Amino acid sequence: MNDFPAVAGADAGALLAALPDPVAWLGPDGDWTLNAAAADRLDRLQGRENWSALFSEDSAAQLRQAVRAAQAGQTTRVTAKVVDTAAPGLVTVAPSGGGVLLHLHVARDPLEVALELMDGLHLGLTVQSPDSRILLVNSAAPDILGLSAEQLTGRDSLDPRWQAIHPDGRPFPGDTHPSYMALRTRQVVRDVPMGIFHPPSGTWRWLQVTAIPRLVAGTDEPKQVTTVFADVTDRYVLQREMQRSEQRFRSLIEATSQIVWDTYPDGHFPPPQPGWEAFTGQTPGEYGGAGWLNAVHPDDRASTLRDWHRAVQTEQPYLTEHRLRRADGTYVPMQARAVPVRDEHGAIREWVGIHTDMSAVRDAQQALIDLNADLERRVQERTVALADLTRFSTLLLTAAGEGIFGLNPDGVTTFANPAAARMLGYSVERMIGASQHELVHHHHADGRTYDLHECPIHQTLQDGQARRVEQDVMWHAQGHAVPVAYVVTPTHDEAGQLSGAVVMVQDITERERAQAQLRELIENLERSNQDLEQFAYVASHDLQEPLRTIGSYTELLARRYQGQLDPRADQYLHYMQDAVLRMRSLIQDLLGFARVGRQEGLLERLALDDLLRDAGQNVRGTLDQGGGTLEWNTPHHVLGQSSLLIQLLTNLISNGLKFRAEDRAAHVQVTSHLEGEFVRVTVQDNGIGIAPEYHARVFDIFQRLHRREQYAGNGMGLAICRKIVEFHGGRIWLESVPAQGSTFHLTLPVAPSQ
Repeated sequence: MNDFPAVAGADAGALLAALPDPVAWLGPDGDWTLNAAAADRLDRLQGRENWSALFSEDSAAQLRQAVRAAQAGQTTRVTAKVVDTAAPGLVTVAPSGGGVLLHLHVARDPLEVALELMDGLHLGLTVQSPDSRILLVNSAAPDILGLSAEQLTGRDSLDPRWQAIHPDGRPFPGDTHPSYMALRTRQVVRDVPMGIFHPPSGTWRWLQVTAIPRLVAGTDEPKQVTTVFADVTDRYVLQREMQRSEQRFRSLIEATSQIVWDTYPDGHFPPPQPGWEAFTGQTPGEYGGAGWLNAVHPDDRASTLRDWHRAVQTEQPYLTEHRLRRADGTYVPMQARAVPVRDEHGAIREWVGIHTDMSAVRDAQQALIDLNADLERRVQERTVALADLTRFSTLLLTAAGEGIFGLNPDGVTTFANPAAARMLGYSVERMIGASQHELVHHHHADGRTYDLHECPIHQTLQDGQARRVEQDVMWHAQGHAVPVAYVVTPTHDEAGQLSGAVVMVQDITERERAQAQLRELIENLERSNQDLEQFAYVASHDLQEPLRTIGSYTELLARRYQGQLDPRADQYLHYMQDAVLRMRSLIQDLLGFARVGRQEGLLERLALDDLLRDAGQNVRGTLDQGGGTLEWNTPHHVLGQSSLLIQLLTNLISNGLKFRAEDRAAHVQVTSHLEGEFVRVTVQDNGIGIAPEYHARVFDIFQRLHRREQYAGNGMGLAICRKIVEFHGGRIWLESVPAQGSTFHLTLPVAPSQ
C-alpha cells in the first residue's frame, strides 16, 4: 500500500487520512491507497488485503463496475453490503487525481442523527405521545426551557405549570400549543412564536416552535408529535428595538419645526402667515389669495389644488403631499394637513393647517429599509452558517470513531454518540441520564474503588480545567475493564459559567497490546544483539592465537626454504602469507566492530573541529600519497566518545579517498548544521559513486561492491560507522550518483551550551 498524503497532496491528503470513514484511492498504476479507517477494517478481516474485501461478492462486483465508470470520468453511488456490519453502506466512487476515490459511509439511525443535529445547533427537541405527554427530550431542551429532563418527562401540553404567552402578552393556553394542535389537526404547525417563562433566570424566553405529527402507518391516528424549537429571544429583542426605533423616528418627525397656517372658510390664504413667510420667503402680496400655490413645485400644483378644493367643498380634512420651495430655492418634501374649525352653530369659521417637513420621515423610512435589509442579510448569513454547522456536526458525530459524550455539572450524561455506546456496551438511551462515574468509571483497573474526588472528569466539572488522561479504564456493561485514553473539555454557557464537560474517549486496547509486543520484541532483539556481539568478540579473540601460530610458521618456512624449492612452492608460500595478513585484518575489523558500544565512559562535549583535525592526521599519508584534499566547516559541538567519533570520521574520509575517480584528484568536504536536538554531519566526496540499489546494503557487515584486486578492504568500515552512529543515538544514510561522488549524512546529539 502507498502513503496516503503522498498520493493526495499535502492538505487534502492529511484531511482524507484523518477521516473516520473508510476512504481508498486506486492509482493509475493499480496500487491501492487506504486511510487509517479503511486499513483498520481490513486488519480485522484476517487474510484480506484488497479494499473490495470489505464488501460482499455481489457488492464487490458492483463496485468494480463503478470503478470502471469512474475511470471513464463518471461518479457513481453504490449501496453495498459491508461484511463486518449489519448496516448498509453507501459507497461513492468518483474520479480523482488521475485515479479513482472510493468513500464508504455506513447509515445511522435517523432519530439519533436528528438528536445529535439538534444538540449541535442548540435547537430544543421533544417527542410527545398521542395524549401530549413528553417522552423524550434532547440535551438542548432543558437549557432552553429552564427545566431538567426529569421535570419535562411526563408533562403534557395541558399542564397548568406551563407559563406561556403570545407576543402581544395574551396567555397561551395549553390546548392551543403547537404540539397539541398538531396532534389534533394531524397537520404540521410551523414557526409559531411563543413566550416561555424561564425559571432559572426569572426571565421570559421567546421561542419559534414547529410541531410535526407522526401518524400510525396506514391510518389517520397520531402516533407521536415531534416538536422543534429555537431560542429566538435575541431576534425578538431586536425586532422590538426596531419597533421602538420606528416610534422614535415618528416622534422626531413630529418634533421637527413645522409651518402652521390658517385660511378663510372659502380657502383663500390671508396675511399674516409668519411661518409660511419665514420658510418660503414669500411676501403677503405674493402668497395672498391663491398665490401660495406658486411656492409649490410645478409638477405637484394640480394635485395639490385638486385635493384642497375637494376638502373645502366637502368640508372634510385636507391631506396631501407635495414639494415646497424654501427661501433658498430648495424644494423640500412636505405633508400638508388641515382641518375645518367650526363655530357654535357648526359653520366653518376657518381652516387651520400645518406643513410638516417629510425629509426626516423619508430618512427614517430609508433607515428602516436599510435596517430590514441588514437584518435579512444577517438572517441569511446565519441560515447559511447554521446549514454549514449542520453538515459539519452531522459528519463529525455520525462518523466519529472515538467515543464522545457530554456531562452536566452533576456528572450526568446528557448525550453520547454511537461509538461511545459500542465501546462501553450500553445503548445511547441507557447512558443518557445516568451518572457517568457510577455507570462506567467506578473502579480502578486493579479493582480498587475509584473515589469520585480523584476522578479527572469530576475534577474538570469542579474547576473548569481541561485534562488529558493517557491511560485509565472504563467498565463495559458486561463487567470487564476497557483500557482507554480520554480528553475532558469543560463547556460554558452564554454567561461564561461552567455548564458541564465533553469527554472524548479512545479504546487503547490494541495500542497497549502492540506496545507490549513491541517491548518484548525490543528485549529479544537487544538480547540477540548482545549474544551476537559477545560471540563475535570471543570468536575473533580466540582466532588470533592459532592465526598467530600459522603466521609464525609460514614466516619461518619462507625464510628457510624460499628460493630453494620450485617456483610453485614459492607462490604457495606467498599465498599463505597474504591469506594470514588478510585474516589478521579481518579479525581486527571484527573485533573493532564488536567493541563498539562496549567501551566504558560517559559521553562528553566534543568540538567537531577537534575531531576533524585528528581524523585528518590519520589520513595524512593517504592525502600526501594520492594528492587528495580534505576541507571541513564544522563549528558545532556534539555529545560522544572521542575515540569512536574519530574512528567514524576517519573511516568515512578514507572511503572518499580510496574510491576516487581516475580522471580527477580526490576531494572530501565535511560540513555540519543544526537540526533541532541533533547536529547533521555531511561527508561529501567526488569519487566513483555508488549505484542506488546498493545504498542500503553498504552499511551491512562484510559488504563489498568491488573485487579485492581493485580496492583493498574487508567490507567492515561502513558497518562500523553505522554501529558507532547508532550507539550515539543518531542515524546514517547515503546519497550517491555513480561517477559523480557520494554524500554520507549522519546525525549526532547536540552538546548543551557551556
